[in-house]
Amino acid sequence: NTYDVIIVGSGISGGWAAKELCEKGLKVLMLERGENVEHPNYPTATKDPWDFPHRLSLSEADKKQQFVQSRHWSFREDNKHFYINDQENKYDETKRFDWIRGDIVGGRSLLWSRACYRWSDLDFEANHKEGIAVDWPIRYKDIAPWYDYVESFIGVSGSAEGIPQLPDGVFQPPFEMNAAEKYFKTKVEAGFADRKVIIGRTANLTKPVQGRGQCQARDLCHRGCPYGAYFSTNASTMPAAYATGNLTVRPHSLVNKVLYDEQKKRASGVEIIDTQTNQVQEFYARLIFLNASTVATAFILLNSTSSRFPAGLGNGSGQAGRNLMDHHKGFGASASIEGFEDQYYYGRRPTNIYIPRFKNVTKKDKAFLRGYHFGGNAYRSQQQNDAVIGAELKSAMSEPGGWRIGLYAFGECLPYADNRVTLNNNKKDKWSRPVIAIDCEFKDNEKAMHEDMSITAKEMLESSGFKDIQVGGKISFPGNANHEMGTARMGRDAKTSVLNSFNQMHEVPNVFITDGSCMTSGNCVNPSLTYMALTARACDYAVKELKKMNI
Repeated sequence: NTYDVIIVGSGISGGWAAKELCEKGLKVLMLERGENVEHPNYPTATKDPWDFPHRLSLSEADKKQQFVQSRHWSFREDNKHFYINDQENKYDETKRFDWIRGDIVGGRSLLWSRACYRWSDLDFEANHKEGIAVDWPIRYKDIAPWYDYVESFIGVSGSAEGIPQLPDGVFQPPFEMNAAEKYFKTKVEAGFADRKVIIGRTANLTKPVQGRGQCQARDLCHRGCPYGAYFSTNASTMPAAYATGNLTVRPHSLVNKVLYDEQKKRASGVEIIDTQTNQVQEFYARLIFLNASTVATAFILLNSTSSRFPAGLGNGSGQAGRNLMDHHKGFGASASIEGFEDQYYYGRRPTNIYIPRFKNVTKKDKAFLRGYHFGGNAYRSQQQNDAVIGAELKSAMSEPGGWRIGLYAFGECLPYADNRVTLNNNKKDKWSRPVIAIDCEFKDNEKAMHEDMSITAKEMLESSGFKDIQVGGKISFPGNANHEMGTARMGRDAKTSVLNSFNQMHEVPNVFITDGSCMTSGNCVNPSLTYMALTARACDYAVKELKKMNI
């Protein structure tokens, strides 16, 4: 039960930690609360809609058992087995928070949307320039080589565009826009000097790498990909870690706390609950990486109390659990497109078109700080005549209808100290642990940004000459974008942050946190690529410090 490193969590960042540390020669134990899932054995990956009892819809029993997970758009009959059972894993919501959780080895790396975008110094410098929260202790130059490293391994398809606020990366060939999207791109870029329409950058392979096949354009990624065509722990980093002979994976292992040695002034290991036997066990290591996901990592920190840390492990700053963020969404726009009746497209492309952030980039918007991006796609609707039956109906259903375009948006949430995770010690979960309590909301800045999305989307659709424009949608609840982050932020000062510039705890130097907890601000882009780059960077630093006997 003793290893060089313990990694808590097997999702995107945990998988990367396992790969990097195993390849550097360390014996690694990866602890995962959920069931084991082995690539390429995904039970629903090749099924047709009619193979499911409810034709991909959710039953009333599903909605009752997984009442939080069913709030999310991607939760369906064909992948519900990857998600947590909410009835058995309840939490308190002071304000509604949609905590979307995987319950499997691989975590949400099997469920993510695969969008991969780099941060820029516009993002890393924003807190400092605006006097918000604390300054990031790193800049783009510190992480840029690690973006290169990660992209080269996972395979990111995309196009180099030279957009300062969205740096280019190491790309595989991009997916292609369809004819209507290319037309939209031409009209938007001609009409708005500050806006670009590009193909989405995604961790779906357009060329095979490392034994993984290229994308088949099925767009069934949320079931698990037997071809390994999109990046996941199961298909990519875990096989690399296993190949070293240094990895041990233990599923059904719910981490309760980090053990702290008062005399040595360092973490000594972790306490787990075996969810199959209910037995409590301890494992020990020289290094601990917490990658349990933002809310779960906050729980572990707050539940790891000792005489040295009565408020939670490494929580002298009082910041553990605070500054919880997520992207806000909920906006939608659509329109009909005339023409292009002789055009169609191949397959079901796994990525969208993308309009990078353009607000508060070169000039300031008076209504709000930070910004948002748009995604979307153009498609042909179904040509169906409800007035016919039989053979005529079948024929009509197979004919493509007119073109439409849809847009959605993701916006940045500022870090607020009162958006937080705490423990309710007056209530216990099924494992006799304090119940997690989440108090989080979007505030005036996010709401003003959400209103602006409608204005800018409508003007782009109108300027493109599209018809039947529909714009609307309420702002989402935190958690629903599935990008929760920020409960153990990085910073320069131990008095105001939990982690240093290398994701190392200020007060417990042999503990590293590289999941979403570490984020000091939120940006508006999908964060997973940044988690991976920070993880690889932290692992490199940790091993060097081990060799120097500094930790």
